[in-house]
Amino acid sequence: MDKNLDELFRIFLSIKKAEGKADSTIAQYKQNYRYFTDYLDKCDIERNFAELNKTIFRNYISFMREDMVKFANHAYKTDRERTVGLSPSTINTRMKTLRTIFRCLYEEEITDSNPIQGVKNIPNPLENIDILTSDELTKLLKVPNRKSFAGYRDLTLTHLLLDGMMRISEAINLKINNFDLKNNSVTIPASIAKSRKTRTLPLQPVTVRMIKRLIEINEDFNSGYVFLTNYGERISRDHYRKRLNDYAKQAKITKNIHPHLLRHTAATLFLEDGGDIRHLQLLLGHADLRMVLRYTHPSKKSLEEQSTKHSVINRVSDKLSRPRKTKI
Repeated sequence: MDKNLDELFRIFLSIKKAEGKADSTIAQYKQNYRYFTDYLDKCDIERNFAELNKTIFRNYISFMREDMVKFANHAYKTDRERTVGLSPSTINTRMKTLRTIFRCLYEEEITDSNPIQGVKNIPNPLENIDILTSDELTKLLKVPNRKSFAGYRDLTLTHLLLDGMMRISEAINLKINNFDLKNNSVTIPASIAKSRKTRTLPLQPVTVRMIKRLIEINEDFNSGYVFLTNYGERISRDHYRKRLNDYAKQAKITKNIHPHLLRHTAATLFLEDGGDIRHLQLLLGHADLRMVLRYTHPSKKSLEEQSTKHSVINRVSDKLSRPRKTKI
């Protein structure tokens, strides 16, 4: 089939937009498609559907594993962070987009075959995620300068991410009218929620007071959004991520800090404090309980405490510790 890939991708996007996919999902489709076509251009492979086969996709996977430079064009990354070879999760995410594209085109009968069908993901061993401790969170929250606009904004955003356990993409797109300051809650509209479902989250009074104060500070900008830059524009996730990394360094935290780690940390500590996993599921906005388990890895300290409390040895230790008669 002799069809231009860029034209096919435009058709795919129109289908997904009609299905109501979130802007962030559409942006991810565009980004991952661009990575693939950049590879095709690098290899002098024509952007034509007829050129595609399993070998090309598998070679693309090998290229990402062995040759692609991580964060190659990222403005905020150091040379030390620009290592060769992408992680299995990143590679599989990029391939997931390609599978979605070509499966959609085939199912819609726009193409007569699915060239990526049968190409498998690479193994992605699950690693324990090193969440932040309560002491590290306290240190982190002490760093931003509350007397500066940017510092107070960052502190408020960090509080909201921890308190509401929301995604950074959801938080930075919140508008003033999404907050119910009288009833201490915030509503994530379906239009910005990854799940495409509206959910309302309770907030602690301290977070609400900070939000209220930030809204007052922002009045000069005449913007409907809450989290703005010094110039009155909506803050980007990369902007906040860079500043969060700077705060972590100042707090002498050596862990890899990023916005999603705040969500993961808050969810894990919620469970460790006795929170109910079903309630956590609603707060995180996941339809599938299995998705919640991906965010909640008990800390070593928590495992030690649970083992000490519930070990079967506790039931028999008294008998084992009694003096035993060994002589007549």
